[in-house]
Amino acid sequence: MTNNEKACTAFEEGFNCAQAVFATYAEQFGLDHEIALKIAGAFGGGMARMGDTCGAVTGAFMVIGLKHGKAEKKDDPARERTYKLTNEFTVRFKELHGSIMCRELINCNISTPEGLKQAQDEKIFKTICPKFVRDAGNILEQILE
Repeated sequence: MTNNEKACTAFEEGFNCAQAVFATYAEQFGLDHEIALKIAGAFGGGMARMGDTCGAVTGAFMVIGLKHGKAEKKDDPARERTYKLTNEFTVRFKELHGSIMCRELINCNISTPEGLKQAQDEKIFKTICPKFVRDAGNILEQILE
Protein backbone atom coordinates (compact mmCIF):
# COMPACT_ATOMS: atom_id res chain seq x y z
CA MET A 1 0.00 0.00 0.00
CA THR A 2 1.42 3.38 -0.98
CA ASN A 3 1.58 6.33 1.39
CA ASN A 4 -1.16 8.00 -0.61
CA GLU A 5 -3.39 4.94 -0.26
CA LYS A 6 -2.66 4.92 3.48
CA ALA A 7 -3.65 8.60 3.69
CA CYS A 8 -6.93 7.90 1.91
CA THR A 9 -7.62 4.97 4.23
CA ALA A 10 -6.85 7.08 7.31
CA PHE A 11 -9.33 9.69 6.11
CA GLU A 12 -11.98 7.04 5.49
CA GLU A 13 -11.35 5.71 9.01
CA GLY A 14 -12.28 9.06 10.55
CA PHE A 15 -9.11 11.10 10.79
CA ASN A 16 -9.43 14.61 9.39
CA CYS A 17 -7.90 15.52 6.03
CA ALA A 18 -4.81 17.16 7.52
CA GLN A 19 -4.17 14.26 9.88
CA ALA A 20 -4.59 11.73 7.07
CA VAL A 21 -1.98 13.39 4.89
CA PHE A 22 0.49 14.62 7.50
CA ALA A 23 0.62 11.59 9.81
CA THR A 24 0.93 9.15 6.94
CA TYR A 25 4.12 10.78 5.67
CA ALA A 26 5.54 12.07 8.96
CA GLU A 27 6.99 8.77 10.13
CA GLN A 28 9.38 8.55 7.18
CA PHE A 29 10.88 11.82 8.39
CA GLY A 30 11.29 10.66 11.99
CA LEU A 31 8.11 11.98 13.59
CA ASP A 32 6.07 9.65 15.78
CA HIS A 33 2.69 8.77 14.20
CA GLU A 34 0.61 9.62 17.27
CA ILE A 35 2.35 12.97 17.71
CA ALA A 36 1.82 13.73 14.02
CA LEU A 37 -1.90 13.00 14.41
CA LYS A 38 -2.07 15.38 17.35
CA ILE A 39 -0.13 18.14 15.57
CA ALA A 40 -2.45 18.01 12.55
CA GLY A 41 -5.62 17.61 14.61
CA ALA A 42 -6.63 21.28 14.49
CA PHE A 43 -6.08 21.74 10.75
CA GLY A 44 -9.06 19.74 9.40
CA GLY A 45 -12.00 21.43 7.74
CA GLY A 46 -9.92 24.34 6.58
CA MET A 47 -8.33 25.04 9.98
CA ALA A 48 -10.64 23.83 12.76
CA ARG A 49 -13.70 23.86 10.47
CA MET A 50 -13.25 27.52 9.60
CA GLY A 51 -13.37 26.71 5.89
CA ASP A 52 -10.00 28.30 5.15
CA THR A 53 -7.04 26.41 3.64
CA CYS A 54 -8.00 22.78 2.98
CA GLY A 55 -6.62 20.40 5.59
CA ALA A 56 -5.23 18.04 2.95
CA VAL A 57 -3.26 21.00 1.63
CA THR A 58 -1.98 22.11 5.04
CA GLY A 59 -1.06 18.51 5.82
CA ALA A 60 1.01 18.42 2.63
CA PHE A 61 2.61 21.77 3.50
CA MET A 62 3.71 20.35 6.85
CA VAL A 63 5.20 17.27 5.15
CA ILE A 64 7.16 19.50 2.78
CA GLY A 65 8.42 21.39 5.82
CA LEU A 66 9.43 18.16 7.55
CA LYS A 67 11.54 17.14 4.58
CA HIS A 68 13.00 20.46 3.51
CA GLY A 69 12.32 23.01 6.26
CA LYS A 70 14.81 25.32 7.89
CA ALA A 71 16.08 23.88 11.17
CA GLU A 72 19.25 25.92 11.61
CA LYS A 73 19.30 29.70 11.78
CA LYS A 74 21.79 30.06 8.92
CA ASP A 75 19.99 27.65 6.58
CA ASP A 76 18.07 30.18 4.50
CA PRO A 77 18.35 27.98 1.37
CA ALA A 78 16.19 25.38 3.18
CA ARG A 79 13.51 28.01 3.80
CA GLU A 80 13.59 29.06 0.16
CA ARG A 81 13.35 25.45 -1.04
CA THR A 82 10.41 24.83 1.32
CA TYR A 83 8.59 27.93 0.05
CA LYS A 84 9.32 27.04 -3.58
CA LEU A 85 7.97 23.50 -3.18
CA THR A 86 4.96 24.69 -1.19
CA ASN A 87 4.13 27.19 -3.92
CA GLU A 88 4.60 24.49 -6.56
CA PHE A 89 2.22 22.23 -4.62
CA THR A 90 -0.33 25.05 -4.43
CA VAL A 91 -0.18 25.75 -8.17
CA ARG A 92 -0.71 22.07 -8.99
CA PHE A 93 -3.59 21.69 -6.53
CA LYS A 94 -5.28 24.83 -7.87
CA GLU A 95 -4.85 23.54 -11.43
CA LEU A 96 -6.89 20.50 -10.43
CA HIS A 97 -9.48 22.15 -8.19
CA GLY A 98 -9.40 25.90 -8.76
CA SER A 99 -8.75 26.75 -5.12
CA ILE A 100 -7.10 25.62 -1.91
CA MET A 101 -9.89 27.07 0.25
CA CYS A 102 -12.07 24.45 1.91
CA ARG A 103 -15.35 26.40 1.65
CA GLU A 104 -14.76 26.93 -2.08
CA LEU A 105 -13.70 23.35 -2.73
CA ILE A 106 -16.78 21.86 -1.05
CA ASN A 107 -19.12 24.71 -1.91
CA CYS A 108 -20.30 24.86 1.67
CA ASN A 109 -19.44 27.03 4.69
CA ILE A 110 -18.78 24.55 7.47
CA SER A 111 -17.85 27.36 9.87
CA THR A 112 -21.56 27.86 10.57
CA PRO A 113 -23.85 25.34 12.26
CA GLU A 114 -26.11 25.39 9.19
CA GLY A 115 -23.24 24.83 6.80
CA LEU A 116 -21.82 22.01 8.88
CA LYS A 117 -25.23 20.34 9.01
CA GLN A 118 -25.54 20.74 5.23
CA ALA A 119 -22.12 19.13 4.74
CA GLN A 120 -23.06 16.25 7.02
CA ASP A 121 -26.49 15.79 5.43
CA GLU A 122 -25.01 15.82 1.93
CA LYS A 123 -22.16 13.56 3.07
CA ILE A 124 -19.63 16.01 1.61
CA PHE A 125 -16.84 14.71 3.85
CA LYS A 126 -17.39 11.19 2.48
CA THR A 127 -18.08 12.00 -1.17
CA ILE A 128 -16.13 15.14 -2.07
CA CYS A 129 -13.25 15.45 0.40
CA PRO A 130 -11.58 12.09 -0.32
CA LYS A 131 -10.49 13.33 -3.76
CA PHE A 132 -8.69 16.27 -2.11
CA VAL A 133 -6.80 13.89 0.18
CA ARG A 134 -5.95 11.66 -2.79
CA ASP A 135 -4.87 14.53 -5.02
CA ALA A 136 -2.82 16.16 -2.26
CA GLY A 137 -1.04 12.84 -1.76
CA ASN A 138 -0.41 12.42 -5.48
CA ILE A 139 1.07 15.89 -5.78
CA LEU A 140 3.09 15.41 -2.61
CA GLU A 141 4.55 12.15 -3.95
CA GLN A 142 5.77 14.00 -7.03
CA ILE A 143 7.22 16.87 -5.03
CA LEU A 144 9.00 14.59 -2.54
CA GLU A 145 10.86 12.73 -5.31
